[in-house]
Amino acid sequence: MPQQPACAPLNQTFLPMELKKMGYATHIIGKWHLGFCKWECTPTYRGFDSFYGYYNANEDYYNYEVDKGSDFRVDKKAEKPNVYSTYAYSKRADEVIGSHNKSQPLFLYLPFQSVHEPIEVPQIYENMYSHIKNKGRRQFSGMVTALDDAIGNVTHSLMKYGLYNETLIIFTADNGGWTAFSGNNYPLRGGKLTVYEGGTRAVQFVHGAGISKSNYTFNGIMHAVDWMPTILAAAGGGSVPGIDGINHWPDLQDGIPRQTRTEFIYNLDDSTVPVNGKAAIRVGDHKLIEGFAGPYNGWYPPAKYHDDSTFKEHDPKSFVTESFQLYDLIHDPNEHNNLYGKEKDVFTKLKARLDEYKKSIVPALNPANDPASNPLNYGGYWTPGWC
Repeated sequence: MPQQPACAPLNQTFLPMELKKMGYATHIIGKWHLGFCKWECTPTYRGFDSFYGYYNANEDYYNYEVDKGSDFRVDKKAEKPNVYSTYAYSKRADEVIGSHNKSQPLFLYLPFQSVHEPIEVPQIYENMYSHIKNKGRRQFSGMVTALDDAIGNVTHSLMKYGLYNETLIIFTADNGGWTAFSGNNYPLRGGKLTVYEGGTRAVQFVHGAGISKSNYTFNGIMHAVDWMPTILAAAGGGSVPGIDGINHWPDLQDGIPRQTRTEFIYNLDDSTVPVNGKAAIRVGDHKLIEGFAGPYNGWYPPAKYHDDSTFKEHDPKSFVTESFQLYDLIHDPNEHNNLYGKEKDVFTKLKARLDEYKKSIVPALNPANDPASNPLNYGGYWTPGWC
């Protein structure tokens, strides 16, 4: 059975709750993955008016099963769309947008399953990349195009129902590509499960209502936790005291980075054997990695996937054991030149900041798999009610 995450803290679902207080209709379509051991952990108890999606992670794109259990919900009801998930989610988005009361503001959170593993795609999309010999990369490319089409369909729905000109669209990824499952981040180093830039630097764009300048690249530093206060501000809300995130809405509107963020933590893991990299921090232009950085140490050029060779997930050469790594991300964004031992003042500064953050670390809660969660106890569906 997959690891079942504990119920997410309320601050992780603060945004939809705040938007509902402001009068927004709130809907989620796609992946939840913030806990479901009891109903109070699930989306419609956490600020969303409706939920159409799944609780776990790497389920099948067609039959919505993972570890011998079906995992799909329409609000609290167990169902199965019986169609490729990308199609199902864009269709549901059309229904939500079409039935929305235009006199009420709308927040639609659409975390697509694509392009998470397993690597699966309708044949019509795989055929678009017949020139790619490697099956994984060919299917992965098809999955990206299927996702592009789905986003295009959602955009068309906004236009069809007269909401497009009043909508702010935010597109973002949560991590870099997983090299063991046909993802590619070259020339950045590493991939998902590492604290290298290939695993942590994500593509994102903002488009639509409220943006006064377009067609530019934002050069400021932004972290995932900044989206909550940024979206809240864009929606007309006020500042939120006592949170980690920074409001970048003024910066994004006109493209002027005001250097409101100068540092952030990539990860702090106090586990004996860290999974995703033990500790890393960025301060200004520099990045310090302490200890194990994650399982993918190398650079994996696209040419690697032009034949039928397979990336070896547990290749011993992909592990790094240095105690510290220090990089200048402006001049060396691909992390080739370790400055540890060369830039002592920079190292001392970053190490001090990292140690300061460690003082407030909260021990990770990684509960063991609970037999009570077995879907066989609930008619074959992953279901809340076991904690």
